[in-house]
Amino acid sequence: MASIEKRQRSGQTRWYARYRDPTGRQRVKVLDRRIDAERYLTTVESAKLVGSYVDPALARLTVGEWTDRWLAGQAHLKASTLERYAGIVRRHITPTWGTVKLADVSHAEVQRWVTRLAAQGEPATVRKVHRVLSLILDLAVRDGRLARNPAAGIRLPRAVDRERRYLTHRQVDQLATACARPAVISKHRRLSERENDTYRLVVLFLAYTGVRFGELAALKVGRLDLTRRRAVIAESVTTVHRAGQVWGSPKGHTRREVPIPGFLVEELGTLVEGRGDDELVFSGVRGGGALRATVFRRAAFDEAAASIGLAGLHPHELRHTAASLAIAAGADVKVVQQMLGHASAAMTLDQYGHLFGDRLDHVAEAMEAARAAAVYRMCTAADLRNED
Repeated sequence: MASIEKRQRSGQTRWYARYRDPTGRQRVKVLDRRIDAERYLTTVESAKLVGSYVDPALARLTVGEWTDRWLAGQAHLKASTLERYAGIVRRHITPTWGTVKLADVSHAEVQRWVTRLAAQGEPATVRKVHRVLSLILDLAVRDGRLARNPAAGIRLPRAVDRERRYLTHRQVDQLATACARPAVISKHRRLSERENDTYRLVVLFLAYTGVRFGELAALKVGRLDLTRRRAVIAESVTTVHRAGQVWGSPKGHTRREVPIPGFLVEELGTLVEGRGDDELVFSGVRGGGALRATVFRRAAFDEAAASIGLAGLHPHELRHTAASLAIAAGADVKVVQQMLGHASAAMTLDQYGHLFGDRLDHVAEAMEAARAAAVYRMCTAADLRNED
């Protein structure tokens, strides 16, 4: 039976709210006012009735301590994802919440924190930071340390989609050619002719197959079937701070085949001639290890993009370019989905659905042509029967 007891000590009045938890153990909470004690007991008894009671001792861990446990349990994630989460924790979550007890994290305080972040950073960044805190607190709920997630239902800034750039065939060719120009990557070293040409092929391969950079960097000679004009995407490699290059499966953990345009087949054949199946198609500039995106950008890509009026272009935008060129060439949504390795056609439509709208006139024209052909065949057949 819950009860409230009044005590005075050193001239101060305290109210002792006593109750038994669901296991029968007696608990006590000391508060300054009787009304607070009554409200506390009402909350406790209600939580016991609906099964949401949380042992206060379990919520005494700080957010920082609980976050360490949460990160330790994310070993199943890709190394790059884990590094990104750890960076968000280090830069945004620990400074504000590290020493706060789980029990003291309130919805209102989380909302104020998000509002402050939104005033300082990009909406997309704020949404990512909030998501990580929400994941951390979700685990605390599942572990019985919190009755509910105080980060749930937060008003977030609306993310503004960055305008994508879809390159034309001509722009892709200009970019590839610009990457093949002699370049100095340090005061001691100039790129070789072979390296320049490799970078040219990297641009073309990214723009016409739609693979991610990590998938291109991990592509091995044995995964190329130049007779069938296919490349099997089965691995990906990412450069992770302090861990070096980390190999794993592609995003989505599924292997796929991507088509290789005919104009690239001969050049790829020349590039990999004499190499073993386990050697990389596009190796690093020093001839060993996988090609790193940072090195590729610094050595050729960024300067080449700026030289043709595409300053700030990111290699990932060549993946978007591949999608747009494939759609313009008549590829349907399922083909584009398979090519890009999306989990579903819905995901492909979410990202590139607006590009399919450009083909409505083509569909109407094709249907009109098909109908005309069918009508012609029917009329011809009728004429032949009349002659008989």
